[in-house]
Amino acid sequence: MTRPASLPQQRRHLKGLREQRLWLRVIVATILGVGFGALVGPTAGLLSPETSALIANWVSLPGKLFLLAIQFVVVPLVVASVIGGIAAQDTSGGLGELGALGLRTVGFFLVTTVLAVGIGLGVAAAIQPGQYMDRSAVRGPASGGAVPADAAPVNAPGPGEVPDLIVNLFPRDPLATFVGDDMLQIVVAAIVLGIALVLTPGDQRRPLLDLLASVQAACMVIVGWALRFTPIAVFALLANIASRLGLSVLLGAGMYMVAVVAGLAALFLLYLVLVRILAGRPALGFLAASREVILLAFSTSSSAAVMPLTLARTEDTLKVHPRIARFVVPLGTTINMGGTAVYQGVATLFLAQVFDVDIGLTGLLLVVVMATGAAIGTPGTPGVGIVILATILGSVGIPPDGIALILGVDRLLDMGRTAVNVTGDMVACVVLDRSLGGAMRSA
Repeated sequence: MTRPASLPQQRRHLKGLREQRLWLRVIVATILGVGFGALVGPTAGLLSPETSALIANWVSLPGKLFLLAIQFVVVPLVVASVIGGIAAQDTSGGLGELGALGLRTVGFFLVTTVLAVGIGLGVAAAIQPGQYMDRSAVRGPASGGAVPADAAPVNAPGPGEVPDLIVNLFPRDPLATFVGDDMLQIVVAAIVLGIALVLTPGDQRRPLLDLLASVQAACMVIVGWALRFTPIAVFALLANIASRLGLSVLLGAGMYMVAVVAGLAALFLLYLVLVRILAGRPALGFLAASREVILLAFSTSSSAAVMPLTLARTEDTLKVHPRIARFVVPLGTTINMGGTAVYQGVATLFLAQVFDVDIGLTGLLLVVVMATGAAIGTPGTPGVGIVILATILGSVGIPPDGIALILGVDRLLDMGRTAVNVTGDMVACVVLDRSLGGAMRSA
């Protein structure tokens, strides 16, 4: 199998970002952004609300452009990677190998995501972070206007609607799907095309594979541009949020942050246990081999942005079979969101405690189902988890406007859950490599 030409470039890019200590620069930018936002916002009281809003709007411009740049390349990057990863399979291995790999991959992601939601709910129930929130801040001016007005409750689907939901997963028009924003449909369409290419003669599929490799390389150029401005973007986004919400709400959400971090740490430890038990590898060795990718995922808050770097590290250092890595990593970037699932579980129960909403056992089960589905359907780009959360809140009777209470700290937590998401992708690779890699190498 021929290695894509972009991978050596990605390794050099990874080394350059590591030497520049991008993650450290992002942490410094985070502190400066919150401090600047507090200085020009309502906490310091140095400027009028109109002047503060004007400054915050201009300061946020680099951050908005950064998010647009990442969102611009998500669809072509995922499509090229998923189709290319599947179509690169050797037809001599047959679809049996691909089917076994696909079933085990999806099963691993589904089980770990359900466990992640359970961890989030359990941590929130134990810590009770909502009891530490100043209830006056809930209805105070700091929380007003931070959530779009069109954020409306979403009802959970009934049993009769499930068949229609399943049908809607499959695209009707591939061209319309690839220019849309339904990530699950995009992945399904890419998988179908990839499997079709597996059965296509090599000389006929090679031009399309070369085109996909070129698309991936071009996307990585754009991602490289965006990564260079990550610290500036983080400063801009946090300064904007802090200037609107003030430090009082940020400090009031401290226990919520503790709960989310505790949940992410628990899931991270679970991943290391799976590496030792299911993959038969030492956990410390796995961390040593993957630490640069984890730190970059933390810095960029985008598993999609570091996906090619994850792929290069998985193949070169963790020694995962290329067929497995090139299938699992792109797919995991789209549907494996364990860290996001933890966060959604904690956030839902936290806001339920703040608004005195008794979810009950049925509500908890509904949260597990919806958070699992929402995490799987969340694109691997910065900040989208907060949008998906609104649908879960409305389903259990929690006002979606409560999202304003956690917006101020979401950027920090987004960095942590992205690092856990990427870790889960690499864990899946080493686990599946132990069960299927030997047969692929001997084929």
